[in-house]
Amino acid sequence: MTTAPHVPVPPQGPGVQPPFPAPPVEGKGRRLGWGLGIGAGVLVLVCGGGLAALIGLGTSVTGALDEQAHAAVNDYLGALRDERFDQAYGLLCDQSRREQTASEFRARAEAEERITTWQLGRFNTVEMSVPVTATRQSGQVDQLEASLDQNTSTGQFEVCEVGE
Repeated sequence: MTTAPHVPVPPQGPGVQPPFPAPPVEGKGRRLGWGLGIGAGVLVLVCGGGLAALIGLGTSVTGALDEQAHAAVNDYLGALRDERFDQAYGLLCDQSRREQTASEFRARAEAEERITTWQLGRFNTVEMSVPVTATRQSGQVDQLEASLDQNTSTGQFEVCEVGE
């Protein structure tokens, strides 16, 4: 029997097997599986943490906008209730102040029945409005809507109109 010059001759004897061309690979697939599994787990944790952070940020921003809108509407309605018409006029948005003078605003506000108590709903960021459940001096309850705008200089909300 002749063999190629680069392959060693197998040893003589019964049951002897030729040597492996390369050492056996044991557990390579298992190590690869563990590595990919751990990598996927880390990726899920990082992405999940990022998603949780975005949800938390969105919730806090929405809460801050709601609080700021409520403060603007409460200040405006409080000034009207207490008959501080000049202060209420100063709380109006620029567009409303351009459409009416302070004396026109005062005359209109004095002619309307006073709102004595109110409850505010959630701020609608799309329509820039806050629903108002208002109780007037006569006891009549009205569902109103306060339209808001943002002051371009300060970024604060200002009331443009409270109506049905």
